Amino acid sequence: MARTRYTAETSSIRVKDLPAAALRAVLREGYGRADFKADLLAGVVVGIVALPLAMALAIGVGVAPQHGLYTVIVAGALVAALGGSRTQVTGPTAAFIVILAPIYAKFGLAGLLISGVMGGVVLIIMGLARLGQFIEFIPHPVTTGFTAGIATVIATLQIKDVLGLQLGHSPDNFFDRLATMWQARGTASLAELAVAAVTFALLRLLPRWIKRVPAPLIALPIAALLAAAIGHFAPGHAVATIASRFHATVGGQVIAGVPPLPPLPMLPWNAPGPGGAPFVLNFAALQALMSGALAVAMLGGIESLLSAVIADGMAGTRHDPDAELLALGIANVVTPFMGGIPATGAIARTATNIRSGARSPIAAIVHAVVVLVAVLVLAPLIGYLPMAGLAALLLLVAWNMSEVKHFWHIMQVAPRSDVLVLAVCYGLTVVFDMMVAVSVGVGLAALLFMRRMAEITQARLTNYDTAESSSVSGSGIHRIPDLLRGRVAIYEIAGPLFFGAAQRAMSRLSGVGGRVAAVIIRLDSVPVMDATGLVALESAIAQLSKNGCVAILSGLQAQPRALLDRAGLPQRPWRLLIRPDLASAIAAAEELLGPPAARGADAGGGAATDAGGDESASKTAVDLPPV
Repeated sequence: MARTRYTAETSSIRVKDLPAAALRAVLREGYGRADFKADLLAGVVVGIVALPLAMALAIGVGVAPQHGLYTVIVAGALVAALGGSRTQVTGPTAAFIVILAPIYAKFGLAGLLISGVMGGVVLIIMGLARLGQFIEFIPHPVTTGFTAGIATVIATLQIKDVLGLQLGHSPDNFFDRLATMWQARGTASLAELAVAAVTFALLRLLPRWIKRVPAPLIALPIAALLAAAIGHFAPGHAVATIASRFHATVGGQVIAGVPPLPPLPMLPWNAPGPGGAPFVLNFAALQALMSGALAVAMLGGIESLLSAVIADGMAGTRHDPDAELLALGIANVVTPFMGGIPATGAIARTATNIRSGARSPIAAIVHAVVVLVAVLVLAPLIGYLPMAGLAALLLLVAWNMSEVKHFWHIMQVAPRSDVLVLAVCYGLTVVFDMMVAVSVGVGLAALLFMRRMAEITQARLTNYDTAESSSVSGSGIHRIPDLLRGRVAIYEIAGPLFFGAAQRAMSRLSGVGGRVAAVIIRLDSVPVMDATGLVALESAIAQLSKNGCVAILSGLQAQPRALLDRAGLPQRPWRLLIRPDLASAIAAAEELLGPPAARGADAGGGAATDAGGDESASKTAVDLPPV
């Protein structure tokens, strides 16, 4: 199957064409037996990888492992079927742990599920409003900073299970969490540490020796056997497992570990609240959950679209960001009603999907089916997986997320402003949360960007005495006629004329008007002008007119010209000419001013003041070429 770009500009796609954009594009191109075989094999591989990860990520949040599995089954299939990326794999991710763990601790499972529904609604609105493309405007230092910060927090959360610490509670604050674990250091278990160390070593080393089999598929069963051996030969040092830690009640019967049931419909608000107490659904509860829901939507959208971009680079495709946001929103609304937690695009699983030969969204749907079959068939065996082994798996995920070498490389070579943004985002993510980090990081990056753009915009005043008598334009060097020397100044602006640079760029004109009869303001190199630039230009022209000086604008590009026309600037009662280029502007000045001797012969010199003595010249002098 040809891997072609299947979307035009997203703004031209109708809303009704957004759902299942990727799947419909694949079917239009032709989907054959060989394609299905490739997707089937890729889906099986990714399903095997997703099975332990889904449980580990759910446990990292604080909920029972089956909720992570249900997320893979429901959200993984829905986003693949309805989304805009051909190879994206969706499910619970490590990045969400930082957001979801505090929500679960404060509001219980019910609050967590409801926040997922609310975040899904926000994502649907973002998709329908075509906001997918704006994710591209989040600077790289911001995403790198909060990703590394999330990795740090995730790694810290795993210390408890890696060491087998017995904690009464786990505080939300990063430093309080460290202090609590330090105080519980006496409860550490060498058996748990040994299982975690063996698992981590296998996860790191096995990919070097065995390429075709996912490392967790070998490492975690070995960890389970090791934990069982320790429990058998040293009963006093038993290792905690999924079955010993989690229990579910089904039909009045208590089941240890993961229940062998598919996702079943439920009402999220009927789930347990904080501490197992009943959850009270009211406006105050929804209001308290709103900040968490916005964080779910923001992080979900960012991570999913970043994953889709990476997938495009690996597979040679192009995703539809709005269709992907819409599908992600629908999945996050539906999944909590099936017992699943919030989901987003999973970068590592997406990369595995592509490397395994996936060609269409069918592969991600197959991966969801594989996990469903595993829940129904292998649930009793899943209970033997040790908590320390799953914690080691998350430690590896955190290490891969952090991209330490890349982080350090940016710190060494990037401009100081980018390093500042990176450090601030990292610190805020660790100390506070991702929502604060992204908000502050984007704001700080925007301010620094505005400062850079202001520095890029330059203004140059060509001397109007006999020392300099020529100006360079895009079409060559234009000599200023001798009769205009000392009477005409050329003011050239290069760069965008926006609120960060407008006032500084136009400030030098304030002292020119009383010294010359005309000022040619060259705007050939001004591609964009905003309202602040317009106001600054208007103020400069008004001041020149007040001082008896004619302003001649030359070389207006399309956007600034359209803005001036909408503002009615050419119709204002001031002395203004508009010419298409510098040569015609100089010719207009020559025609307007005339020889100094001739002008000096006019009575009282009044003709020099009103640019020709004609009453109409004191009003509007306009020559607007068609845009």
